[in-house]
Amino acid sequence: MLIGADGEQLGVYMSEDALVKAEEAGYDLVEVAPNARPPVCRIMDYGKYKYEQKKKAAVAKAKGKGRAASLKEVKMRPNTDDHDLDFKLKNARRFLIDGDKVKITVMFRGREMAHRKVGFAKLDKVQELLGDLVTVENPPQMNGRFLSMVLVPNREAVDAARKEMEAAEARAKEEAEAEEASAIETRSEETETPETQPPAGDA
Repeated sequence: MLIGADGEQLGVYMSEDALVKAEEAGYDLVEVAPNARPPVCRIMDYGKYKYEQKKKAAVAKAKGKGRAASLKEVKMRPNTDDHDLDFKLKNARRFLIDGDKVKITVMFRGREMAHRKVGFAKLDKVQELLGDLVTVENPPQMNGRFLSMVLVPNREAVDAARKEMEAAEARAKEEAEAEEASAIETRSEETETPETQPPAGDA
């Protein structure tokens, strides 16, 4: 059974005739179903076919394994205020939603080393604010002047957060498009030439 380059079934051919048909079309003759009766061959660009198959396999492999997680770091000080902490945690959330691990580090200077409890309290607050989004992989520990812990994403919570974020982005896009369409309509109405009124005269 011979299939043409455009997917059309050309009928049953002898092998030699099928090869001639493929050569006339400027393509290769490829057996795609050897166990069928009769075997099925297709006229195609074999090099392109192999490339596409390789590309599909790579995509499937990437989906199966997912992107390799990397370790991101978010640094802060014992006296980092709530506003700065919120900003830093936005980055941490983004890293976690991307599937990365996050190392939270509190950096001490000079006399701040005497108040290490403040640093531990800061990490407790970070964990509390991130909530179900994270699981602690390495608990807080001191390394010189640095107090660090490593957090990993909680898959279920991260998936839910990602869906919520994508939905919010879609809503924002729709609202922006609606506003733009409204603005264009308004500008169009404003630029329309008003009807010319006839001059006032005697009745």
